[in-house]
Amino acid sequence: MKDLLISITKGLVDDPDKVSVDVSEPNEEGVTVYHLHVAEDDMGRVIGKQGRIAKAIRVVMRAAATRNDAKISVEID
Repeated sequence: MKDLLISITKGLVDDPDKVSVDVSEPNEEGVTVYHLHVAEDDMGRVIGKQGRIAKAIRVVMRAAATRNDAKISVEID
């Protein structure tokens, strides 16, 4: 899951070396939170106009998690 998020994000940004993901332990509801970190200049590219790209990334990640019977959330930091 972490590799999927990194590969999606690296395709969007100008500085792929600054892309990193931290994974939190599942909370009491069983949701694992993925914290995505990118360079400050690439934040707009990852979020997109009105958050459309961020929403699309979250949809793809949730779909992949559903195939693995997991619950995830993606936060862009």
